[in-house]
Formats: sequence, C-alpha cells, structure tokens
Amino acid sequence: MSATAIAVRRPRSGRRIAAKTVLYVVLGVLALAIVLPLLWMLLTSFKTDADAIRNPYSPPSPVSLDAYRTLASGQQPILLWLWNSLAAATVQTVLILVTASMGAYALARMEFAGKKIIFGLIISTLLVPPVVFLIPNYLIVQNLGWLDTILAITVPGAAGAFGIFFLRQFFVGLPVEIEEAARIDGAGDIRIFLQVVLPLARPALATLAVLSFLNNWNDFLWPVYVLLSPEHMTLQPGLSMLQGAYRTHFAIVMAAAVIASVPVLVLFGIAQRQIVDSVTGAAVKG
Repeated sequence: MSATAIAVRRPRSGRRIAAKTVLYVVLGVLALAIVLPLLWMLLTSFKTDADAIRNPYSPPSPVSLDAYRTLASGQQPILLWLWNSLAAATVQTVLILVTASMGAYALARMEFAGKKIIFGLIISTLLVPPVVFLIPNYLIVQNLGWLDTILAITVPGAAGAFGIFFLRQFFVGLPVEIEEAARIDGAGDIRIFLQVVLPLARPALATLAVLSFLNNWNDFLWPVYVLLSPEHMTLQPGLSMLQGAYRTHFAIVMAAAVIASVPVLVLFGIAQRQIVDSVTGAAVKG
C-alpha cells in the first residue's frame, strides 16, 4: 500500500473514531437523563419523610421500608388502584388490537367505495387534540350509564385512529403473494386474516399493544372525570390523592410510583424482542 493511500486512510479512520466517540457521549448523556430520575425515585422510596425532605439527593440513611409498609397496610387502597389500572389497560389493549387489526386490514387489502375518503377521515382525527373529545365522550358515557365503571375507561378509547394507521402501514408492506397463495389453497378472507396475516404481524401487534397499554396506564384526565368513587379509581389519579394540600409524604408517593412502574417494566421486558423486530423490519423495508 502506498504512503498516499495510508495518509488518506488515517484521517478517515480518525474521523470515524471521533464520530463514534461523540455518538457514545450523546447516548450516555441521554441514558443518564433517563436513568437518574428513576434511580432518584427508587432511593427516595426507601427514605423516611424527614430524610426525603432534608437530603433529597443523597442515598437513604438509614434505609427505611416505612413507605412500603404504609402502602401495604391498606391506609391507601393502592393495590386496588393497581388492579383497576391493570384491568382497564389490559381490556382496552385487547379491544384496540381487535378493532385496529380488522379496520387496518380492510383499508389495506379490501376494495370498496370511499375507502380513501374513510381512511383520510380516520387520519384527520389524529390532528384533533384529545381534550376536544372530552365533553362528547363524557355525555355518551353518561347516557349509556357507564360512569364509575371499567367500561368508561376502556371502550371510548378502543377505536383510536393511531392503531388503524399503524397496522395499515404494516399490512401494506406485507407481500400480497403470501395471501394469494393461501387463497389458491382455498382459504377465505377471514382465514387468511387470522392464520396468515396476524401471525406475520406479531411484531407490529406487540408494539401497538405496549403503546396502547402505556396510554391507558398513564391516563390521568379521563379517569378523573368518569370515575367517581375511590374504590373504582385507577392508579394515576389515585397517586395524586397521596399528595396533601399542606404536606406531601414524598417517600410514600415515590414508593407508589415504584410499584406503578413495575407492570410497565415487566410488559416491556416481555415484548422487547417483538418491538425490536418491528423497528428493524420497518428499517429494512424503508
């Protein structure tokens, strides 16, 4: 190799190493920005109230389980709120997967009059702030007699436009030849949808399931309006009840937040591989 080629190659290698170094530094800073608040929340949950106020940014000294004992004692029905949130998020996620997959497949593969107009109307709802639908949805729920029930926090959001748009884009990217081969073998539209399309769409369905679960799990405003009794409350509005007007028990609030984050972390751990497959699959198609 000539000296000129070596001289050209060295600057390129140096620039590549510098670019990787900058990338790793940026990723490290972003990771710290995500991890440090979670670590602070966890450490605060093991403090006493006095220690949490006196030394908010230091490790617990001494380590105390008083906050978790208080939550377990039943003074605040956090376990009931946790169960209500799990039930509501799970039910709504299942409903979204059912409605969104069927609607998305019809818009992606079937031909019928006004399909583009219907799809455009569905997408246009994504541009409307969700708070605009607050009063109409409340009136509908009230007239149906669903106030203070699990139906009020699961059914209204079960036909969201995002799920239809997300799955339709995935279905459009699937090879039509696979469905045509199944149709030649005698399979009908329903069988093709259930036994061919849905198994291929597992990464997209898992991603949508996680997003839908998180959306319901973190919802605060809508449950405040439609859930009237404390025993029917979900976790997010329930956590706000732990903060008093004149005093807040920070250790108890942080312990409740730790408990609230466990189901989300477990769900992401289970669906992590499917989510990665969905992202990498979209990158390969792109």
